Amino acid sequence: MGERNRRLDGLLILIVLTHLGVTVLHGRAHAGAAVPMSTAANLFIITVIVVAPLLGAVVLWFFSTQAGAWLLALSLGASFMFGVVNHFILESPDHVARIASDWKGLFTATAVLVALTEALGSGLAFWRAAHARVR
Repeated sequence: MGERNRRLDGLLILIVLTHLGVTVLHGRAHAGAAVPMSTAANLFIITVIVVAPLLGAVVLWFFSTQAGAWLLALSLGASFMFGVVNHFILESPDHVARIASDWKGLFTATAVLVALTEALGSGLAFWRAAHARVR
């Protein structure tokens, strides 16, 4: 694998780790603001938003660039859609405008940062998957 591709893969992994850190902070804001989440939403958050990107990073780095990049692209893309719809579009307790003032700043900042890491990560991962050679 070329040095440029290895750097791109490293950047993707850095984005995934940043996404994880911001997601944990956002979860703290959710808990602090007492934002209710359904069982289905929690299952999606755990599997698609937390576990799938980490698994994708492991697959990308150690096993298959293309498979890992596709897993990252799809999981981060789905996470982005979920977050944007729930935090900025649907009128629900999860909307940034509905958060208690004590937690509104952290909640909103982390919602935006989660969306940015997901958009950047999914875009780069889609590009990487489309241009990866199967190893």
